[in-house]
Formats: sequence, C-alpha cells, structure tokens
Amino acid sequence: MKTTAEKSSDRAVARLVRRCLKEGSAVDIERLGVFRPRSDGGYEFVPHTAAKVFIAYVEEDYARAHRLYQHLSISGLSPWLDRLSLLPGQNWPRAIERAIETSDFFLACLSSRSISKRGTFQSELRWALDCARRVPLDDVYFVPVRFEDCRVPRRIQQQTQYVDLFPSFRRGAARLTTMLRKEYARRRR
Repeated sequence: MKTTAEKSSDRAVARLVRRCLKEGSAVDIERLGVFRPRSDGGYEFVPHTAAKVFIAYVEEDYARAHRLYQHLSISGLSPWLDRLSLLPGQNWPRAIERAIETSDFFLACLSSRSISKRGTFQSELRWALDCARRVPLDDVYFVPVRFEDCRVPRRIQQQTQYVDLFPSFRRGAARLTTMLRKEYARRRR
C-alpha cells in the first residue's frame, strides 16, 4: 500500500511526463523505453530492445571498462557503467543494485587489482551471483571478463567460463559481443 507521499510523487512524475510530451519532447525511461509524441497528437511508448549489460569494475580499471562500454555501445548493446549512468543526487547503492537486477548480463571485469581489492566491486559480484540464482540454468548471465592475466576467484572459476580481453582487446571483445547477441536472441525466441 502506497503512502500519501508516494502517491503524490507518482502524480508529480505523471504530470511531468505529460507536460514534456505536450511540449513535443520525448521522455526516456532509463533502460525501458521512450514515451514520445505521435504525429496524430497521441503518444506512444517505444521499448528499448537492446540487451542491457552491467559492467562491474574497480576504479583503477576505469579506462579499460570505459573502452569496453564504448565497444558494447557501438555494437548495438545497452551497457551500464556507473560514471556514465548514475544521475546527480541518485541513491547510488540502490541504483547499482537495481541496474544489476534488471540487466540481461553482468560483466565482472577482473584484474589483479579487482580480485584483491575490498569494497563495492566485491559487493557487486556477490549481488550479481545472488541474482544469477534466479536466472534459468541454461541462460548466460554472469560473465567474467579478464582485462589481464590474473587468477579468477575459485567460486567463479568452478562454475563459469571467462573471456580474455588480452592480448587482443579487439578479438576478445568481438567474441564477447557475439556471445551476448546470440544468447540474447536465443532468449527472445
């Protein structure tokens, strides 16, 4: 049951969406789709159809994670990277949890730094492994991606095959993208 404040907030959001549409602007609901005006004066919702891909990394690997983000975007996927996807003032721990929960794929970017560092990355891995339990057994969800020659944590190595983005980023990223597209298409049949 919603509180009075939640109902009021819902009405405010609805008014804002209606106002934007009346002004001729499209309203993008992050990772879900776009409400946009039609030529006949009505409105339509166009859902996003690209696979949603969460990229988990440690701060020290941001440049590599960003390169992967760019590759996935150019390849027609919908990647999520905290620095580019979080909004100012947003409750970032909850937004990250939600993005992991709603992603079609979770990429765990592994390096010598990420596997030994305590903090948010480790929490994201654990949350994604919990989310993976709710995914059908034949679906690929959790994908370890090695940025460099490093060990893969035992719990992950025992259950999941990884992909290397070294020594050739291009070859590894192409292999990853092909797998993501095929798996996403298989699920949508």
